[in-house]
Amino acid sequence: MDIAITGATGHVGASLVRKILEQGRSVRVLVRNDLRAIQGLDVETARGDVLDPDSLMKLCRGVTTVFHLAAKISIVGSEGGMVEKINIEGTQNVIEACLRNRVQRLVHFSSIHAYSSHPKDQVIDETRRLALDDDEFYYDRSKAMGQLEALKAVDRGLNTVVINPTAVIGPCDFKPSRMGEVLLDIYHCRYPALIDGGYNWVDSRDVADCALAAEKKGKAGEAYLASGTWHHVCDIARIISEIYCKKTPRFATPVWLCSLPSYCVLAVSKMRNVTPKFTPYALKTIRSHRYITHEKATRELGYTPRPINDTIRDTLEWFSAQGMLEQNCR
Repeated sequence: MDIAITGATGHVGASLVRKILEQGRSVRVLVRNDLRAIQGLDVETARGDVLDPDSLMKLCRGVTTVFHLAAKISIVGSEGGMVEKINIEGTQNVIEACLRNRVQRLVHFSSIHAYSSHPKDQVIDETRRLALDDDEFYYDRSKAMGQLEALKAVDRGLNTVVINPTAVIGPCDFKPSRMGEVLLDIYHCRYPALIDGGYNWVDSRDVADCALAAEKKGKAGEAYLASGTWHHVCDIARIISEIYCKKTPRFATPVWLCSLPSYCVLAVSKMRNVTPKFTPYALKTIRSHRYITHEKATRELGYTPRPINDTIRDTLEWFSAQGMLEQNCR
């Protein structure tokens, strides 16, 4: 067995598995319940999760490389401590399984949110300090601490590299992801107006390519930003409108006007035990991390993200093939 993957049923994981199989390599994936992303693929499955050390030992046995993608993403908060447990303790468990099985390489997937968003007017690169302060949001701090654990493992003899993706969109988004939902909401005109802000968007396939390049060429103990290009959400709406010749929301509501409602949405969602799309943290993210460079990944790994128009077209065509686009909206 060549490769083991946690988080293979997630968005980037689904793209990564397919690219590895295209290379003719064997893959073992850690799975729980939702297997749509790997259905029909020639992979070996191992039941368990990152909080179960025994299942991780079985996952990592006899493999040369482990890609650790499993994470708990949250715009709500700690979610009963699960954000910290999965993103920190889960990473520690993966590291221990790699060390005990003498895995040759760990590619750890972190996030742009592992880096502090301040100062906002300076370009973010891999030298930016991690978001380790106590006042950082739960998710950001958990990803920073998980990244720190992965890098510290180098001192214990584990050949580790870190990938930091930005806002990921792209095909093979089965669930769909939060960013995938943003595209679907814009396409279906589910909101009369958008929020004044944007993201650094990157294609899931490019992130997978970056990870595979890091496996081969990445330097132990180094992190690589897998970013794309920043675009306002109104730019995304315009691109969708041009591709499909349809109306999309164009008006952008100021963030300050959305602030109070976002707290109300968060409170109601907690009472109803549902996941909201719109929270104070979501407002923070749409106004931060604008200036990000992938120069290091390009220089050392040959990383070259594709144009945003290609990504949006491919993503929506994939959603359409899955029956996730309402045809009368075109």
